[in-house]
Amino acid sequence: MSAASQPPLLDVRGFCLEFRTRGGTVRALEGVDLVLHKGEIVGLVGESGSGKSVLSYALLGISDRAARVTGGSATFGGLDLLQADARTLADLRGREISMIFQSPRTALNPIRPVGLQIEDVLRRHAAATGPDLGRSLRERAVQALREVAIADPERRVHAYPFELSGGMCQRVMIALALACRPSLLIADEPTTGLDVTTQAAVMDLIAGLARERQMATLFITHDLALAAEHCDRIVVMHAGHAVERAPTRALFAAPRHPYTARLIGSTPDASSRVDSLVPVPGSLPDLRRADLPACRFAERCDRAQVRCRSERPRIDPADLHGVACWHPLAAAAAAPMPSEPAHG
Repeated sequence: MSAASQPPLLDVRGFCLEFRTRGGTVRALEGVDLVLHKGEIVGLVGESGSGKSVLSYALLGISDRAARVTGGSATFGGLDLLQADARTLADLRGREISMIFQSPRTALNPIRPVGLQIEDVLRRHAAATGPDLGRSLRERAVQALREVAIADPERRVHAYPFELSGGMCQRVMIALALACRPSLLIADEPTTGLDVTTQAAVMDLIAGLARERQMATLFITHDLALAAEHCDRIVVMHAGHAVERAPTRALFAAPRHPYTARLIGSTPDASSRVDSLVPVPGSLPDLRRADLPACRFAERCDRAQVRCRSERPRIDPADLHGVACWHPLAAAAAAPMPSEPAHG
């Protein structure tokens, strides 16, 4: 039985979330659908501010206090994430669902050795017991560092975050996230701030472990080149809407949404000339506006018509390559798969 024919591990339908702020209500997510199956790597892509991280935080129950879910559903392995109490979600985080955050130096405790931080996770979630618990936890922490290819893990387990490079700290974050062998990994911009060579190594590591462990992985990024290289499917976000979803090769071979095509056109690859890149016009709309168009890309789109501003397009759940657009691009409007820049 293929992964797609099995019940989804994560099933998000019509998800809506808003923030109550002094400046007004921010309608951050509106009607978002997202499905992940066991062993899949799904990319969630879009500009900064499109709602990618907001969605992941909401699913984990770690949203800002100003956030409020206003509609839709979200289930994980049959568990209703929106109805689960705080203790259930706390037990789930780290054990069944783990997250790699954008800034490892910020996420790691600066005054605690990295090995003890891994032991904390194991002690909390792995139900470890026994007369020699301390030694057992230390051995498992060392093994966790070894699995993410940290050299000399027996020594590094005693290191503090400030003693490690950015790439090493990110590997520690991966070790922390995977210590309890979760079913779902959320990687939120895991290569931010890393040089190109280290980015490639970190993503190869995450993807390799995901394949090896048959772990569902949600890869959040604005880097289409990384998503193209590692993801099975891609969901494109714009201003709180999911506007297109498709298998990766199909998406890059023939993007249907004008926003997706613009994103791909603005993504450099190894053969690109700087003057050949065309940025996405305009900027994300203010989500506090009462007069937001039904399609939030309408004001940036050269294909927009009256209907786009008054009636929201939606992705057909039955479409393998779905697009939320009244005037999508023809299948012939193909784009090359972006590739990673040559590593030097």
